[in-house]
Amino acid sequence: MVAMSARPNQESAAPQAETTSPHRAGFACFVGRPNAGKSTLTNALVGQKVAITSNRPQTTRHTVRGIVHREDAQLILVDTPGLHKPRTLLGERLNDVVRTTWAEVDVIGFCLPADQKLGPGDKYIVKELAGIKKTPKIAIITKTDLVESKALAEQLLAVSALADELGFEWAEIIPVSAVKGRQVSLLADLIAPLLPQSPPLYPEGDLTDEPEMVMVAELIREAALEGVRDELPHSIAVVVEEMLPRENRPADKPLLDIHANVYIERPSQKGIIIGPKGQRLKDVGTKSRKHIEALLGTPVFLDLHVKVAKDWQRDPKQLRKLGF
Repeated sequence: MVAMSARPNQESAAPQAETTSPHRAGFACFVGRPNAGKSTLTNALVGQKVAITSNRPQTTRHTVRGIVHREDAQLILVDTPGLHKPRTLLGERLNDVVRTTWAEVDVIGFCLPADQKLGPGDKYIVKELAGIKKTPKIAIITKTDLVESKALAEQLLAVSALADELGFEWAEIIPVSAVKGRQVSLLADLIAPLLPQSPPLYPEGDLTDEPEMVMVAELIREAALEGVRDELPHSIAVVVEEMLPRENRPADKPLLDIHANVYIERPSQKGIIIGPKGQRLKDVGTKSRKHIEALLGTPVFLDLHVKVAKDWQRDPKQLRKLGF
């Protein structure tokens, strides 16, 4: 089924039917080659940019990228390493993690950019998906704002034909533009009924599961406090804005980009943190990066910025912004 717009009976449904519908909650993951629009789509569904943790093997739990709260359902979007033809043992193990996660999620979304023809990497992923019999699979044609209607139609037909060729059927095929917000809500509408009946699994308001981000922020704060504990004992707060795997890296040479802000309360404190010619801030980055790499088990590029959040310790709005 190709989903192009909201289902006709959706608007005419009686309010009573909506209130009696069982609540659903479950896990979905987006797969696809690099630059397929997975992260942008996740952010669009959640409604704002959410933290993305590193693509390291995790055998005991899912890494939650974003949580979508709806009245009828809660969609929990999980991260997996990219599936690829492995050249190393590490690559094979990463693929094992992917397959394990795919077997545990409730819905799999295959992302394919509208402006790029199906390639060997896409066909490799779809062939793997064909082997997962019970899990519903949705084909998501992303970046539709970059192509004309004719090219989009050809892409829809191509992805449908590939499933036929491999002997399975997409639960849905839907074109979206996360950048323009086109059909993003419809995608959530299509995923929700495929999830199991369940109460919400995360509290209302949680947009991401961020234990690693909290630990990373604390390691940066600890390094920032070294040598300035007497001057700025409580004035430093650290917020990790995003953690993104560097795209187009070999599986055995990953790199995680971490962008973080170090907040202080007054402009006069900025020079203390940065130091002469920026040396103190550079030292903070060097020291904390070593601990972060040990924690996450992956090489890290750490980008730090110092910002002023005036009197944040006494400002409820600032405290919320800084995660307290």
